[in-house]
Amino acid sequence: MALPPPDPQFVLRGTSAAVHTLHFSCGGQECDVPILFSGSENGFIHVWNLKTHRVNAALDGHGRKSVYCVETMDGKDRLLSQGRDQRICLWDLAEGRTSVTDSVFTENVGFCRCSLLKVAQGRWLMAMAKALEEVQVLELPSKTSVCTLKPEVGAKLGMPMCLKLWQLNCGSQPLLLAGYEDGSVILWSLSMGKVLSQLVCHQEPVMSLDFDSEKAKGISGSSEKVLSIWSLNEQQNLQVYKTHNLVNAGISDITIRPDKKILATAGWDHRIRIFGWKKLKPLAVLDYHTATVHCVSFSDHKNPSERLLAAGSKDHRISIWSIYTQT
Repeated sequence: MALPPPDPQFVLRGTSAAVHTLHFSCGGQECDVPILFSGSENGFIHVWNLKTHRVNAALDGHGRKSVYCVETMDGKDRLLSQGRDQRICLWDLAEGRTSVTDSVFTENVGFCRCSLLKVAQGRWLMAMAKALEEVQVLELPSKTSVCTLKPEVGAKLGMPMCLKLWQLNCGSQPLLLAGYEDGSVILWSLSMGKVLSQLVCHQEPVMSLDFDSEKAKGISGSSEKVLSIWSLNEQQNLQVYKTHNLVNAGISDITIRPDKKILATAGWDHRIRIFGWKKLKPLAVLDYHTATVHCVSFSDHKNPSERLLAAGSKDHRISIWSIYTQT
């Protein structure tokens, strides 16, 4: 008999709004308190202390417009956030500060989260959706433009919906995977500014994707009842690897755990689903939330037994789970 799914280890309440994005910062020194950042529909970013389960700080930098992306840049003192005010903000949180040090205007009205990739000490690339079909890549913190990626005239891809910057190793060329409104996933070369491969993965807009660069394999979800798993061959061509049918339609978010053993999906059916990444074997259905789950995130604890999964929902709650920590 399969074990019944567990209850959440604990639940964080107090955002007073739908939770759209989550990001852990737990991989620091032993003495550091593990932190979870959440971004909400009311424009606040909450900094949660995972020892006390309370809010350390509430950051207000997006004019009370929904925050839908939060990332850290080298530890929990430098934060990047993106909101519906069409701004990406860079924060200094060291020594109790809560100040926006810089910002980028995106001109994008959609929900496409930016993607961040560290390329050297103190240097990042950031990909963001611009007006219409374009994606711009900037270097941070200088904000120098690296390239603008425009589909060919007549491509009819629609807006970029999700982005993932990656590189095989620290010396190799960074590449961008982008999911579009027409259901396509495209691999872009940043150095050439051109499409390397295009694959129609869904009949509906690609809502979320993640990619495992070691296995050269990715996964995407949409508003339909199917997960699409695709691979990248040595000629940089995307190919459908397999598809997995879901019970209920609609995936808001997909994330592969850093150790590449399992993945989690956030469902419109209020459920979190856990799969084995190797064969996409369904492992668990976590049923706690009472509305759409918007986001899922795995923690970056150094000790595997401490690893957590967080899910944020339209029901204003963040559920924290401890599952498959021994694998």
